[in-house]
Amino acid sequence: MAMLALVVIPCSAAVSRSQISKWRTEIRNALFIPEPLPALQTRVWSTFSPAPGVMADRVTYRTEYGMLIPAIVYRPSSVSGKVPGIVVVDGHGADKTSWYSWYTGVLYARAGAVVVTYDPVGEGERNDDHRDATGEHDKVIDVPGVPQRMGGLMITDVMQAVSYLHSLPQVDPHRIAVLGFSMGSFVSALTGAVDPRIHALLLTGGGDLDGPGGYWDSSHAVMCQAGPWHALTFLGDRPAAIFTLNARRGPTFIMNGTNDTVVAIPEHGPKFFDDLRRRTIAMNGSSKNVFQTWFDPGASHRPAWVLKVAAAWLAKNLHFPNWSERKVKSLPVVSIGDWAAATGVPLNRSAMRPDRDAGLEAISAGLPRLTVEQLTVVPLDEWQQRKEEFVYSNWARQAIADAEAKR
Repeated sequence: MAMLALVVIPCSAAVSRSQISKWRTEIRNALFIPEPLPALQTRVWSTFSPAPGVMADRVTYRTEYGMLIPAIVYRPSSVSGKVPGIVVVDGHGADKTSWYSWYTGVLYARAGAVVVTYDPVGEGERNDDHRDATGEHDKVIDVPGVPQRMGGLMITDVMQAVSYLHSLPQVDPHRIAVLGFSMGSFVSALTGAVDPRIHALLLTGGGDLDGPGGYWDSSHAVMCQAGPWHALTFLGDRPAAIFTLNARRGPTFIMNGTNDTVVAIPEHGPKFFDDLRRRTIAMNGSSKNVFQTWFDPGASHRPAWVLKVAAAWLAKNLHFPNWSERKVKSLPVVSIGDWAAATGVPLNRSAMRPDRDAGLEAISAGLPRLTVEQLTVVPLDEWQQRKEEFVYSNWARQAIADAEAKR
């Protein structure tokens, strides 16, 4: 039986609005997040239908240094009135071709949302060799300021996806959610802290932000986690400050498996989150919008936002046109392991474990396998001609040059 933790503690002390604004500016400065954000210069390359009732646009838009982000944007084939928007932020090594990325896109497009899935820097069409699951961005660049810039780029990429949703006339700008898994949970938590345009934040496989010398400070992923987290020590109680900033922009839901050793949940269980929640309530001045937690007994590291409990929370906070909280309860489910076997979707050895992806009892999307070819935005010959606008190495050269110029 899954556990839902919610502690309500009234408190009169609170950081001021001016302090919230100051912290947001300081975080953006510490991580070199551009102000203003880059112009999108959106291009829709082509469109296809991955499943009945759902359309998918192959899109590019700009991020730092004028570089391009390739994205697959899922949407209902027919829209009446304003609809919510969702940004999917993947974990390490994943991109828009990973099963949970496109499954989530189709699933929540069926709910009536517009869903942005994209390649993180160093993966897919942003990889120097046009390859998936490489972790290219993890190569440590031993130049002061560059790891902070990597964290800032990843946050900027999420913010640009939010800007893209804002640019769509059918999307309600007050009903935008960000879903972050694993590394994406870290990036999404920081993005929610600095971007008040985000209404709802759902984190899975993470969210357990801790203090000096803890998991996130000592992460082997120096470029995208430890380096950026070290840069925010000026916040004092960094976890409480980050979640206070998030509380000021809207609700947050954190989902973890009790046996998730990837992000140290056995040590960061309910008591850890209860303590963090108390500190956040004290800093926020009330329990309003302070995160809720949900623990799945026996589960490990996996993208749990395909579960009914996640969909119901999103339905409550985004008001899906096609799914109410009540309807979510009646939706059919499928074991991801069974679905992958039936459709030929490859799962790696880790994901095949029953306590990871394979054991998820996900809402059924009735979806066949989508191929890398279907999920490629830019035709390969044109990508080769414009490669420098996409790939990690070009960003790294410019980031190093900027960091060295400021030394």
